[in-house]
Amino acid sequence: MRSRDIYSLIFILLIAGIALSIVFAPEGRWLFNRDVSVRLGLDLRGGIQVLLRAAEPVERSVMQTAAGVIERRINGLGVAESVVQLSGNDRIIVEIPGIDNPEQAIETLRGTGKLEFIDTKGEFLAPGTIVRTTGSPNPVALRPTATATGTDTVTGTTTVTGTEEITPTVPEGPIYESITDGKDLDLNSVQPPQIAGQSLTNQFAVPFAFTGESARRLEQFTAANIQRPMCIVLDNQVFSCPVVQAALIGGRGEITTSTRQDAEQIYTQLKYGALPVPLQVESSRTVSASLGQGSVDASIVAGLVGLLTVALFMILFYRLPGFLATVALLLYTAISFALYQLIPVTLTLPGIAGFILSIGVAVDANVLIFARLKEELRRGKSLNASIDAAFVEAWPAIRDSSVATLITCTILFMFGNTFGVSLIKGFALTLGLGIALSLFTAMIVTRTFLHMINPLPFAQNPWLYELKDAPGMRHVREVT
Repeated sequence: MRSRDIYSLIFILLIAGIALSIVFAPEGRWLFNRDVSVRLGLDLRGGIQVLLRAAEPVERSVMQTAAGVIERRINGLGVAESVVQLSGNDRIIVEIPGIDNPEQAIETLRGTGKLEFIDTKGEFLAPGTIVRTTGSPNPVALRPTATATGTDTVTGTTTVTGTEEITPTVPEGPIYESITDGKDLDLNSVQPPQIAGQSLTNQFAVPFAFTGESARRLEQFTAANIQRPMCIVLDNQVFSCPVVQAALIGGRGEITTSTRQDAEQIYTQLKYGALPVPLQVESSRTVSASLGQGSVDASIVAGLVGLLTVALFMILFYRLPGFLATVALLLYTAISFALYQLIPVTLTLPGIAGFILSIGVAVDANVLIFARLKEELRRGKSLNASIDAAFVEAWPAIRDSSVATLITCTILFMFGNTFGVSLIKGFALTLGLGIALSLFTAMIVTRTFLHMINPLPFAQNPWLYELKDAPGMRHVREVT
């Protein structure tokens, strides 16, 4: 065996070991306690559906911008395969699968993400107080005047449903001077929650920075008001009123909280952009899986049947190379699932269908290679030379067909991303990953396996390659 093949085999075994350790990670936790559990979509696992309504009359283009901000925030929560789509001119429907804390997710979605510092003239305001500021003097709070509860006839889940009548109200009280403008917040400066100091291990801080006029005013105000309160306001709601200990040079500072959950919510709201219009939750409901575990089990059975059928076809028609291709196909399956868990990819039923389809596509390259291998053996070449020639001659066809399929997957993914059809995105993603991975298993794994068995005496039997005779192999057998 050539040294190159030995190195390839070691690399393949390493990749296989990593993939299997991810797939069979205990309790879905891998290195450094990373979550690599399988994620299922809304159709298989269920989740929440939220109807958001604009707090004021707006144009459809503004709502489209708001929908984009919400989608970025959902991604910031670590959720994939969500559905964000417009409903009419002033509503947005959001569907989020597998959320562990629905209340936190809803609050993160509807908050405008506008951060302000206000001058209260030495007055301490209680956290949670709704205030009016010079930057937002008339914040509208929408309060539902009627609710409707019932049973969802599709899912059978008792939820809050229907459209609620909402009444706009404006909080009373003075208008506090805003030291900063939320538009001047530097989004690139907003950092994930960090431990706030060595001695305050129960405090979490979200660093931030303002630019332009807001940075200058913040620095001047804090320098002139040492040991006086300055209230931090997020979406017209007082978050805290800390005492200024030092000037915020360059408009840089941090917001501290007592829990990581609150810090992560603030971080997501600030980092992924401010909503162009305040949104109110008009209705929310828990959605049970429309397909459920039965569909997951049926998909697993379909995948196993497809895998066994392809393996049987390859072994019967290509014999020894077909057996090696089956081993490579099993490795392909393990690596695919490991990638789904590591990226992560949220699996919906169309996504699973894309994976099952990719199993059949994964053997296309092997079919081309093995057909070419038999032709080279018939011409009297040795097995080793035939293997190299088969891969070289089959590569252009494999490359072109794979690129064509990847282009189709890219178009489908862009279509799903543009029109909010996440199910199409899931199908395109799993199929595209399968195509890319099949190139690795066909051109490297299968080739390495063939070169491994090349020196073995039994591998020189033409019957193992569905041939009656092969002159190159006959010469090897005579020499042996």
